[in-house]
Amino acid sequence: MPSGKSSKSKKNTSSKNQSLAFDLLSLDFSSVLIGRRYRVLRLFLWKERQFLQSIIIFFIIAGIFYPYPKVAMWLGFAFAGYSAIANDSIQTIGTFLSSNADKKWWVLWLFIGGIFLVTMTTGWIIYDGDVSFQRLQSKGFEKAPESFTFLQLAAPLVLLILTRLRMPVSTTFLLLSTFSATSSGIMSVLQKSLFGYVIAFVVSLSVWFVFAKGINNLNKGKAHPIWTALQWFTSGVLWSVWLMQDAANIAVFLPRSLSIYEFLAFVSYVFFGIGLLLYFRGGKIQNIINEKSAVKDVRGATIIDFIYAMILLFFQNLSNIPMSTTWVFLGLLAGREISMNLSPLYTTIKQKKLPIVFKLVWRDALFALLGLLISVAMAVAVNPSIQKEIMNFFNGL
Repeated sequence: MPSGKSSKSKKNTSSKNQSLAFDLLSLDFSSVLIGRRYRVLRLFLWKERQFLQSIIIFFIIAGIFYPYPKVAMWLGFAFAGYSAIANDSIQTIGTFLSSNADKKWWVLWLFIGGIFLVTMTTGWIIYDGDVSFQRLQSKGFEKAPESFTFLQLAAPLVLLILTRLRMPVSTTFLLLSTFSATSSGIMSVLQKSLFGYVIAFVVSLSVWFVFAKGINNLNKGKAHPIWTALQWFTSGVLWSVWLMQDAANIAVFLPRSLSIYEFLAFVSYVFFGIGLLLYFRGGKIQNIINEKSAVKDVRGATIIDFIYAMILLFFQNLSNIPMSTTWVFLGLLAGREISMNLSPLYTTIKQKKLPIVFKLVWRDALFALLGLLISVAMAVAVNPSIQKEIMNFFNGL
């Protein structure tokens, strides 16, 4: 015969199970393990409600207008223009923003926006209306789209969501892959981008390790005013070279040769989009830069910009195949971060433990790979020719 104590224990257990079931049915997760995650998700949705509402409206607009090529062309460009600049801002003007946090936003806008206008106007004149600097003349991208799918217009919106989540994904893969006529076009972009990551990683690892003593001494004391001028110059050069590579990501929606009126619409929209981005100081994705070592010092930022600009210039002259500058930049930051926290000669920074460094490097690379997977999935969903190539590949196995 069971004791009173055992009966009481069973009664308490039964009461707890009933209470737990009631909590789940009433969506009160406070008493279970996933409660904390649920509350974090609910807080995120509340804080980002205006952004999410805007994104939903944009998706609806894309769904309404994608069957109309003339409207869809400019709508896709409008989405891509801001989303590409917003996500890729960390590569080119991220260190510039970090080291010039004391400057007024409109001063930075006039500088960055002015370089954009000069660069795009030069390209438009030299290449007979082609603002992509012939990046869209490579195989698979040479023909301007005559019709659009919903996913092609939605791709920039997906990029905006990933940017909001602080993911440094490749705009080249996410935006260009949906327009590639063949899988070989995507593969050529992928190969050049992977090569870019490796080159940037090796170069930065070598530079910041071999010249550790000199770089460390540069960061001592207060920076001479000449460093500010050098940093603005190198940032300007980097921004211009980056535009020569990545303008293709937003021009892919447009004709391969723009008329004077189309060109004015193109540069006006992006110019004011840059102003909005600088008003918000790069947005949340800027934290990817801010968490790295010694990037707020104008001297450290200048060295990063100079090395990055030289690497992009190398690839600029290598071929006209588009590439992911995001992957190049992440490779540059990864090599630099490992060297600065591995060498004992860096005494002017608070060094992180190597497991933390590798975690940062792996997280950035993981987000880039995630963006690649999303890009390939969207490209396959959009392009019947790529679907056919994949089917033929598996049928041949």
